[in-house]
Amino acid sequence: MKPPRKLHIKSYGCQMNVYDAQRMVDTLAGEGFVETASADDADLVILNTCHIREKASEKVYSELGRLRAAKGEAARNGRQMSIAVAGCVAQAEGEEIIRRAPVVDVVVGPQSYHHLPQLLARANSVGRAIETEFPLQDKFGFLPPPRPDAIRARGISSFVTVQEGCDKFCTFCVVPYTRGAEVSRPVAKIIDDVMRLADNGVREITLIGQNVNAYHGEGPDGQSWPLGKLLHRLAEIPGIVRLRYSTSHPRDVDDSLLEAHRDVPALMPRPFSCSTARYCIFIGFYCWLPRRDRGRFFRHPRACHANRIRWRLFVQIFAAARHACGGLQGDGVSARHGQAIGAAPGIDRQPAVGLQHGCDWQHRRCTVRARRAQSGPDRRPHRLSSAHACDGLA
Repeated sequence: MKPPRKLHIKSYGCQMNVYDAQRMVDTLAGEGFVETASADDADLVILNTCHIREKASEKVYSELGRLRAAKGEAARNGRQMSIAVAGCVAQAEGEEIIRRAPVVDVVVGPQSYHHLPQLLARANSVGRAIETEFPLQDKFGFLPPPRPDAIRARGISSFVTVQEGCDKFCTFCVVPYTRGAEVSRPVAKIIDDVMRLADNGVREITLIGQNVNAYHGEGPDGQSWPLGKLLHRLAEIPGIVRLRYSTSHPRDVDDSLLEAHRDVPALMPRPFSCSTARYCIFIGFYCWLPRRDRGRFFRHPRACHANRIRWRLFVQIFAAARHACGGLQGDGVSARHGQAIGAAPGIDRQPAVGLQHGCDWQHRRCTVRARRAQSGPDRRPHRLSSAHACDGLA
């Protein structure tokens, strides 16, 4: 009997990459791979990459430099090591990865990792394998379900993907180009996944997606279900005691989601708990918000009275949770700059809401902003003071 081959996966970035790494392990288990904590003794090393910030991309090439030495050492010991780059850097850069790091054998985008067994076989026969196209088929229909022992080994908390991609096309963002258009999984498939996890000891589920509250999957009744309705249904599954979701967009906070926070005891955060709810907001001058295509989502306060009412309801739901934590945590403070930030225009300042994790925008390849820059000089400021803007607050 052949001994199992060893697999090491290193993930960068978001919760989606953590989930994808687990599904890669499940996919390759059928090929005789088992996980190992060390890359040095692995037969296959996968870097599951993030492209949202430039520094995250460059970390991949630094790691590939270290893996080149490990691969050479394995060859001297008579052992073959394969290296694959997966995730959003793979999707965005494709063959550029092979040019900069010839040590790589497989490059696969985040929508194609269910083809990893075939890509590894192709790399062994012809030397390289690259797949970065967005396939027509839904990858979730081809991914094997995780084994019961694998579910139990991962603990009582688990991620479940309900939605992928984004249709917003904000000028600074790479997500539509690396994860594709918004796609929501059918409700029945999600329920099957959650029930399988609950049957094997999982008690906390985090629903994930690049724009998770834009979820609009087909329900058992043939109608499109919003995220709030899905959360109500998942809370009825025996064994599930906590539900969370990430990552959210303020535009897609609808009434059904707010009602779910009010009415579903399992949905975190709850009043009088110390949990937090995180939403990405964008603060800045009216003159350049539209230039980043954020004008579609954040309008002048005189034009968004209904959204202000909804925001106040949102704040009321979470206010008790923040006050119960014994103080006002991070109220109006930028974690990057350590200076006070003014409230967003048209939104009442509420002590229960804090602003955290501020960062400046970057020039990123394969974005709308990059294409516009090629046609003329960019008059927008490269760096924005904390008093006026925080890109990507989460």
